[in-house]
Amino acid sequence: MNAPINLQVIKSIAGKPEYVLIPMAVYKALREEIEDEIAGREVAADKGNGYVPFIVEDYVSNPVSLARIRANVTQEQLAERMGVSQAYVSKIEHQTRVTGKLLTKIDAALAKKKKR
Repeated sequence: MNAPINLQVIKSIAGKPEYVLIPMAVYKALREEIEDEIAGREVAADKGNGYVPFIVEDYVSNPVSLARIRANVTQEQLAERMGVSQAYVSKIEHQTRVTGKLLTKIDAALAKKKKR
C-alpha cells in the first residue's frame, strides 16, 4: 500500500471542505478522469431533469468511512471484524488524518467474510 498523500483542504466560510489542493503530478495522472467526471455532470444537468448522480466521494472525505461504505459494511460490522468497539470505528472515521498502517488493518478487516 502506498503512503497517503498529504492534501491541503480549503474550507468554506461555513467550515465545510470545498476545495482540495493536490500535487501537479497527481492532477496530470487523473486529468482525463476529472474532465470526464465534470463532463458527465454537465450532461446530466443539461438534460433538464435536474438529476445529478450521487457520488459518495463528494460527501465523505475520510478514507476509512469511504472504504467501509463502498464495502457496504456498517460501523458495527467493521468493529466486529477488527475486534474493537463501534465507538472506536466512529472515532477513526472522524479523524482528519489516518495512517497507512491503520488503512492496511481496515482493508484486511473489510476483506474478511461476515461471520455466521
